[in-house]
Amino acid sequence: MHVTMVKKRLANGEPCRKCAQAEDLLKNRRLWNRIDEVVWADENDPASPGSVLGARHGVAVAPFFIVRDEDGTETVYESALKFIKDCLSEAPPTIQSRSVRDLDVEAVEADLKGRHPSEILRWGLEHYGASCGIAFSGAEDVVLIHMASALGLPFSVFTLDTGRLHPETYRFIEQTRKHYGVEIAVMSPDPIALEAFVKQKGLFSFYDDGHEECCGIRKVEPLKRALGRLSAWVTGQRRDQSPATRSAIPVVERDRTFSGIAGSLLKLNPLAAWSSKDTWDFIREERIPFNPLHERGFVSIGCEPCTRAIMPGEHERAGRFWWEDTTKRECGLHIANVKPPSV
Repeated sequence: MHVTMVKKRLANGEPCRKCAQAEDLLKNRRLWNRIDEVVWADENDPASPGSVLGARHGVAVAPFFIVRDEDGTETVYESALKFIKDCLSEAPPTIQSRSVRDLDVEAVEADLKGRHPSEILRWGLEHYGASCGIAFSGAEDVVLIHMASALGLPFSVFTLDTGRLHPETYRFIEQTRKHYGVEIAVMSPDPIALEAFVKQKGLFSFYDDGHEECCGIRKVEPLKRALGRLSAWVTGQRRDQSPATRSAIPVVERDRTFSGIAGSLLKLNPLAAWSSKDTWDFIREERIPFNPLHERGFVSIGCEPCTRAIMPGEHERAGRFWWEDTTKRECGLHIANVKPPSV
């Protein structure tokens, strides 16, 4: 088997960002030595070797991979992930399990701070494997699933079905499951507690007395059950999502609210330093699926009664729990972000 990777050189002489990411992906997975040759498609030169190969195979994007078998048959892959899956099978990786209780979290945070999100995620998966769960609900989380799938290391995914999500969100969960071929553990509220709550307070009590009680039943309790099976969990939190509650989140921290399978629980926030623009640039470049509500003005998406589209100029978190003070717009999943008021 002979593998040719075609990369694009932009008109300014720089390699395209997606090509650089594909190269980093192969190097991170120790597969770069499986590429036999690299040729360039130069935007300024339609006669460049890569441009000629693209025209011959009818491919207009880069990077792409041409795999030639011993009989001369050529197969073209436009997706780096599919190329790796089909052609570069790997032995199952060995997970170096590490006790969270004995971990020097501050040292790990200092080491990983400033690194690319995929490197932070790789660290978590290398040490905890499927005992490291990605909490999935929105655009940031599917970015993490995409990165985890590319790393080729064991991981798990869970989502919270509150019973009040938008129809589009339910379809998005299923779309993600099929797109990445991953199992998604769907965690639902305790039916007895939920039935008693709704019977006593109705379906919209949060507009009158705050969302904490409803979120506690529909989100926090199911999250506790999900995390109780794990050693670490991964969130899509970004510092710029909520200046009032998320501006100082680290990329790695010991969870101060929830417990894991062995007590102490690690929490990773690989996208902490990314902006909304960084996230959406990555989604578009990698052709990552996303919730169609994002195209209708919904930026941060939660339960249907508690989420609205935002107006031009509003901060993205303005669409969540909009009837409450900005310092209270956390649903309880990241309650440790909320600092107690000074006395």
